Amino acid sequence: MSNVEGKCAKCPFQMSDRICRGYGDKGPAFCSTKLYPDIVAEANAEYENDNELMQFAYNASKQEAECYEISEINPNKMEPQKCRIQEIIEFCQKMGYKKLGLAFCIALRQEAMALNRILESHGFEVVSAVCKVGSTDKSFLGLKADEKIWKTGQHESMCNPVAQAKILNDAHTEFNLILGLCVGHDSMFIKFSEAPITVVAVKDRLLGHSPLMALYSSYYAFLEKPRDVGSAT
Repeated sequence: MSNVEGKCAKCPFQMSDRICRGYGDKGPAFCSTKLYPDIVAEANAEYENDNELMQFAYNASKQEAECYEISEINPNKMEPQKCRIQEIIEFCQKMGYKKLGLAFCIALRQEAMALNRILESHGFEVVSAVCKVGSTDKSFLGLKADEKIWKTGQHESMCNPVAQAKILNDAHTEFNLILGLCVGHDSMFIKFSEAPITVVAVKDRLLGHSPLMALYSSYYAFLEKPRDVGSAT
């Protein structure tokens, strides 16, 4: 076994030259396409041996293609046509889903209400669960008063993504949507959800739930500098 591991995020080659794109044959020593042909073959066999998975992948790729049109100005470029919510609706229609689950953060309750209304207008049944469901105080997790948001010792309901997932599981939802769950909470929801999941939006309190802004702005260059953020207890 080689000591070299895949590091696709560090690939130095242009898109038109990359072996993974099928247009060229270039790949660095850490190219995953070159390093893992057996794993790729194993993955492809998963599709071939699972009709449901193959149909899911087929519709996902079909949906991807339908989100672009060739530019009238430049026929060598593609122009995006659909927002993510429209993509989700169309994908669910392709899959024949009727019952959707919505796990959302209470801070995005207005967005959740709007999304719920949109989904229902397209004929979907929507089962939703807010992050604070159950009203379990954070002391249940062992948090002390000064570890809570308000530091006063008053009741603070913990986010309960495990309960959210189990509620949607109990309703037998066919496809679950995540809207604004916190880092870590989203991970637990994904772990416990029985239905496949997609993300409508992720939590980013500072950047209007658009975390990529930290990569687009030079203002956030300080993120590349290691800082002591404390250790888990």
